[in-house]
Amino acid sequence: MDMDYDYVIVGAGSAGCVLANRLSEDPSARVLLLEAGGPDRKLEIRMPVGFAKLFKTDYDWNFTTAKQPEMSGRELYWPRGRVIGGSSSLNAQMWVRGHRADYDGWDVPGWSYEEVLPYFRKAERRVGSNRGGVYGTAGPVYISELRSPNVTTTAFLTACEELGLTRLDELNGPSNEGYCPTPVTQHRGRRWSAADAYLRPATKRPNLSVVTAAHVRRVIIEDGRATGVEYGHGPDGAAGGASGGASGGGASGGGTVARAAREVILSAGAIGSPHLLMLSGVGPADELRAQGVEPVRDLPEVGRNLQDHLASGVILNCPRPVTLTGAESTANLLRFLVRGRGMLTSNVGEAVAFIRTTPDEPAPDIELIFAPGPFIDHGMTPPSGHGLTIASILLQPESRGRISLNGREVVIDPAYLTAEADIRRQVAGLRKARELFATEALKPFAGPPMDPYWGPRTDEELARWIRERSETLYHPVGTCRMGADAESVVDPALRVRGVAGLRVADVSIMPVINRGHTHAPAVMIGEKAADLIAADRTAS
Repeated sequence: MDMDYDYVIVGAGSAGCVLANRLSEDPSARVLLLEAGGPDRKLEIRMPVGFAKLFKTDYDWNFTTAKQPEMSGRELYWPRGRVIGGSSSLNAQMWVRGHRADYDGWDVPGWSYEEVLPYFRKAERRVGSNRGGVYGTAGPVYISELRSPNVTTTAFLTACEELGLTRLDELNGPSNEGYCPTPVTQHRGRRWSAADAYLRPATKRPNLSVVTAAHVRRVIIEDGRATGVEYGHGPDGAAGGASGGASGGGASGGGTVARAAREVILSAGAIGSPHLLMLSGVGPADELRAQGVEPVRDLPEVGRNLQDHLASGVILNCPRPVTLTGAESTANLLRFLVRGRGMLTSNVGEAVAFIRTTPDEPAPDIELIFAPGPFIDHGMTPPSGHGLTIASILLQPESRGRISLNGREVVIDPAYLTAEADIRRQVAGLRKARELFATEALKPFAGPPMDPYWGPRTDEELARWIRERSETLYHPVGTCRMGADAESVVDPALRVRGVAGLRVADVSIMPVINRGHTHAPAVMIGEKAADLIAADRTAS
């Protein structure tokens, strides 16, 4: 069965929801949004602190990396949203754009900090303080401060002051160096995902169709042009991306074909978008042939340049019963359901500090995230008692990994810590976390180490802890690199090189990972992509 549209978008995640809304604003444009997962009606999606309960469920792609030689040979768990809203329905709701130097450093025409800033502001609707007019105020994405921050979070902010760090009035200015409570994508104490912000308001439009449980098998490319996609329904061996995804099923036959008169847009994330390109014959030709895929366009960089934020934590017992360990009580549930307040409105990462580990760093190279609870094993291991976590996040790793194929299945190799400088910076980050716990402000709440953290002190011990226990911060990017050079996967207008009518619009296009979090850039990319598509339509 064939269906005809103007635009077919693969993936209802952060960028895909933006595009579905913006492209369907034109009543003459027929828009199809395909999502491999299902609806986002589960209570744990609405409840900010509940995101870990969605991991390894039907709402999660539940990816696992290849064994990492520099990480004690471990295979790491990578959750990605497989639901309407994509990973914005599973994340910790942190709206952190990054640093001016991130976007200027891309050195891509049209993507400097000053050129992308209007798209951040277009998306934002700041609730409460907006010191210096940093945020936009009329966009669809609600951004607020936490309604019920933990008492230990206040102590962390005071500890940062004790160490002489800079207090930021607002986190998302041109420079994020300093400390601040975390701005969150919440509305009245509940998660506000990309689906809430963009997709739900657009679903009443007759020219927008949304299909769930739609596993895209391939982009149909005819005579050098993307003319549609083929997809199937149900869990047919899907191995696709963070929000839309490619299936591991056959490359043809038995599926539904959605035709795109104008464009196919991949918004399936840093795993799904390159995976789907390769399944469609776009990628390193020799490698595709070796995996039984007939090449259509030889693009060796597809799947390469994989980057991710690696997280290592200092976890201590807390002698006072004030942490999120006590969040799941009947009283707290009632506070959340009736008033949108209490511990269940916590995003877990309640405050942050961005630091430079040496004066030679041009911008922060480490983020310290404070959690008023023991965040162990992605929050899936029940804590043994009350505890606190300060996590060190490596903001711009020098290591580069890749996405590749094994048959039709996806292989994820982030190549963590293959660059020596990465371990050095993480050791320095953990040392700063230990300093914060030793301040007068945090001493009353900082007890002995909490298992599995065993209190490493020397550089060698800290490096061992990093290799043995670090985990992803859920920010893979870079695998469909954007650039002005001929080797890049997409050009500055996000068009796939050598394939007409095909774009990628998600964080896979980022040349270098930002010194922040990736939900905000994903939304920005979706907003800018919509304008780029409209400009091409007007010019044609």
